[in-house]
Amino acid sequence: MNFGEWVDKLTRRLAQPLPGALAHNAMRATFIGAVKPNFEHKLPPKPGSVLILLYPNLDAIQFPLTLRADYLGTHSGQVSLPGGKAEPGEDYKATALRECEEEIGVNRNDIEVIGRLSDFFVMPSNFMVAPVVGICRARPEFKADPVEVVKILVGDVADLLRPDAIRQKEILAAKQFRMLAPHFEIDGEVVWGATAMMLNEFRTILLEII
Repeated sequence: MNFGEWVDKLTRRLAQPLPGALAHNAMRATFIGAVKPNFEHKLPPKPGSVLILLYPNLDAIQFPLTLRADYLGTHSGQVSLPGGKAEPGEDYKATALRECEEEIGVNRNDIEVIGRLSDFFVMPSNFMVAPVVGICRARPEFKADPVEVVKILVGDVADLLRPDAIRQKEILAAKQFRMLAPHFEIDGEVVWGATAMMLNEFRTILLEII
């Protein structure tokens, strides 16, 4: 199956009912320490989007992720899909494409949106995230934002689909909360939490169409 045929098959599947919480919950980390955070929020969730950007590279189908810079925030130093907060007047597609261009330098006009996954509530930061699926017909040139992105990682769809792709380990979240975290290992980095949960919905869909 060539890339175009694979994309057509994926596009048709994304238009059908999605696995949603069933796939998300399989990757949900659990607290194992005595210290636990308080995730109460007084305001409604902020809208945001992330982008799973698929492209062919030789015989592989790949996608980028970002290693975030360290900062005084909930997701400091974590691996994420390109994305962020919606600006006033933006829909979920516009947000995903703009953030991708800003964070990893891919021109939004070179990206074709083929669908989306289930909305995902990121409890620690109070975001309602729309995961967008897009493609480039050729491998894009990446340029990391020097402030937000420490490194651009490359994931391979074939590795995501391996029977042993899901692993588990103890991590220290926000440098203080002990958690047992199901995760993927992508390009030498541990991918857990919201990003892993969204990727697992994507993985679940892919396993249906291969």
